[in-house]
Amino acid sequence: MITSERLIVVLVGPMGAGKTSVGRQVAKRLGVRFIDTDKRIAAEHGPIPELFESRGESHFRELEQLAVATALRDGGVISVGGGAVSSSATRELLHRHPVVFLAVSPEAVVDRIRTGGRPLLAGDDDPLERWNQIYEQRRGWYEEVADVTFDTSHRPMQRIAEEIAAWRREQA
Repeated sequence: MITSERLIVVLVGPMGAGKTSVGRQVAKRLGVRFIDTDKRIAAEHGPIPELFESRGESHFRELEQLAVATALRDGGVISVGGGAVSSSATRELLHRHPVVFLAVSPEAVVDRIRTGGRPLLAGDDDPLERWNQIYEQRRGWYEEVADVTFDTSHRPMQRIAEEIAAWRREQA
């Protein structure tokens, strides 16, 4: 059984794919810590929507890259923000570790993205249409860094977490 805190598995994917929900369950199954880089950034620097508004997206991406690097040093199951892959420096960090791409269909994500706190979906545009645009912009980067892909659209998150944990154990 894997018990080392140095075990790493990174979850990437679009907003609403289930990175946090699945990540917590994978960490529990592997007996390691769970790190959500967005939550770490918010705890240290304040709410992400406010960071976007006051400092801009580029500043946030710099904070995000540092948070990802720190999380990778700490080890465990790491959920990174949906846009983390837009930074080439962050993608370079991720290439050195096992990465899972959590994919999701627009039909399945529509109810998941209704909650607030997603600055890139704020405004007058249709949130699902904006989500689709962002997903299509980033999909290639998710695929670039990923070692394996799991679709979270229509399967229980617990089952997906079990499969990811089993996959990661095979990599050890």
